[in-house]
Amino acid sequence: MQYDLLVHNIGQLILPQESSKPLKGEEMKQLTVKQNAAFAIRAGQIAWIGTNEDANNIQTKESLDAGQKVVSPGLVDPHTHLVFGGSREKELVLKQAGVPYLEILAKGGGILSTVEATRKATENELYEKASFHLKRIISYGVTMMEAKSGYGLDPEAELKQLKVVKKLQDNYPISIVSTFLGPHAIPPSYKGKEDEFLEEMVQLLDTVKEDKLAEFADIFCETGVFTTQQSKYFLQKAKEKGFGLKIHADEIDSLGGTELAVKLGATSADHLVAASDEAIDFLCKGETVAVLLPGTTFYLGKDTYARARKMIDSGAAVALATDFNPGSCVTENLQLIMSLAALKLKMTPEEIWNAVTVNAAFAIGRGGEAGTLTIGQKANFVLWDIPNYMYLPYHFGVNHTNSVYMNGTKVWGRTDND
Repeated sequence: MQYDLLVHNIGQLILPQESSKPLKGEEMKQLTVKQNAAFAIRAGQIAWIGTNEDANNIQTKESLDAGQKVVSPGLVDPHTHLVFGGSREKELVLKQAGVPYLEILAKGGGILSTVEATRKATENELYEKASFHLKRIISYGVTMMEAKSGYGLDPEAELKQLKVVKKLQDNYPISIVSTFLGPHAIPPSYKGKEDEFLEEMVQLLDTVKEDKLAEFADIFCETGVFTTQQSKYFLQKAKEKGFGLKIHADEIDSLGGTELAVKLGATSADHLVAASDEAIDFLCKGETVAVLLPGTTFYLGKDTYARARKMIDSGAAVALATDFNPGSCVTENLQLIMSLAALKLKMTPEEIWNAVTVNAAFAIGRGGEAGTLTIGQKANFVLWDIPNYMYLPYHFGVNHTNSVYMNGTKVWGRTDND
């Protein structure tokens, strides 16, 4: 039997556990790492996995000598805000000067400035800007990701964002899962009429579904944004229309958004910095993945991080994501998030790798399709310039990627000058 590509002379091959459900608790501590391994690809899929010695008997059209590098599945980033207009670097100076966010917001800054820039930008302008960021995301070893809307806050601009995501998916090899986050904030024109705005977003769900613009629906359940009851209403309506559910929950205050997510069978509950012990107990009982975003806490200068250690030790499923956005976490670097998970969330290397591969895939409804290297799965993998799998979280702030492959084809590689 002949294969299309043989990848051999692998120093360490990272093989997260294949599972029908997210890895929870003790399962997250388990990570198979094969020494001196090899694998073969046929028709863009993993077709054989074995030792470097066994690879001598493999017939293949092409071969790739990994040079004793570490090889892993492609990383999965399950929470990003990829498409937006403008940028907000001027606000950083104001924050450093101690200007409160609400004051920045009152002056037209904050999320409202991004909404204005997104509304003004053409679809092509948003596409070009998002393409720039997307190429950088791929360079960090990500082969699958989620992208939310949420910077339109009106039907026209929300649909424009989602159309850009669809166009990006059509034109780039990376797999992008789209999420409608219409109720991301309350527009100034709807102050005091929050239910009216929410109903407008509920009505928009039909168009989003008919035009196949998003697979998931999301809402920001937080003090000053949407209440738990409003969030329940929106998510129930979305579920009735066939959307998968996600929720921004318990980022600042513990309002019960995490419990709501589990009760409704949401695929993920994200942020969870303020999640209570009761909320964590709920996570342990369900299959909802806790998507933690330590980069956001770091960028905002907060002292309190999500309690990943408590969640994992209690038996919950945890994933990690960048939360890439222009206001609260301006980075495309999922590797940096892995380092923050080690330093601030006290996660082990094994837990971290599981959180950015197999569990991250489950967090966007792609469990069994991504995040592992198993026979029959797409050959999405990364070669790393690191001596072992524990090194990446340890050496922070740089790009350790050597090359990225999707469906067995190289899509990004470091040049000799890098």
